[in-house]
Amino acid sequence: MADLADTSFLGRALRRRTFLRVAGTTAASSALVLAGCGKDSTPTPTNSTSSLNFAGSDNGLLNLAYLLEQLEAAFYQKVVDAFPSDFTAADKAAFVDLRDHEVIHREFLKFALGSNAYDVALTTPLAFNFTAFTLTTRAGVYAAARTLEDVGVGAYNGMGRRIASTQYLQLLAKLASVEARHAAFVRDQAEPNSFAASDVITTSGSLAGLDTVKTPAEVATLIASLVPVVLNTDALMLL
Repeated sequence: MADLADTSFLGRALRRRTFLRVAGTTAASSALVLAGCGKDSTPTPTNSTSSLNFAGSDNGLLNLAYLLEQLEAAFYQKVVDAFPSDFTAADKAAFVDLRDHEVIHREFLKFALGSNAYDVALTTPLAFNFTAFTLTTRAGVYAAARTLEDVGVGAYNGMGRRIASTQYLQLLAKLASVEARHAAFVRDQAEPNSFAASDVITTSGSLAGLDTVKTPAEVATLIASLVPVVLNTDALMLL
């Protein structure tokens, strides 16, 4: 873990003095949870060049979370590589922080999964497709970020109900907390006072007033156009 902790992106994320600093600290503390997590013995999910089948196990859930974090990290990296012309200095600093946090999440989950990571045998990483988003304007970038962060929050809420390991549950709870802060920020930037709008809050039943919960199948559907393979979450839906 020493090498991971010493990398430059982690240092930047934890040193930057913005509202996201607390979120970054929470993400970094997840390393302590990961260090104590035992490896699930379930084999790596079956995948090919055209499909990715998630195993019905904690590893399968963590691999779905890993894929989401890869997707988010790739999105924020793409924005950072070419900021919209109407981005302010504050916008740029915030998106660098967001990128750093998602990279931390991605690397932590990769570490937790080890040889069980879905992409361990892939010669090249998946290339995500963001052409559906307008990334040349501030409004378009924040709208895209809002979409991805909302999916992430709902996904983690859904995974928490299905995961068996209490250690992994703690990890997902920490990640969900950071993602919720991200979602609240980008929503407020895109549309002030929309961080708790009805489209992301359960409006009835025992969970009324809380963030929405997404099943693995719903998550797969929501990100299908962004991922270059077919996602099969049937086994996860049985958990």
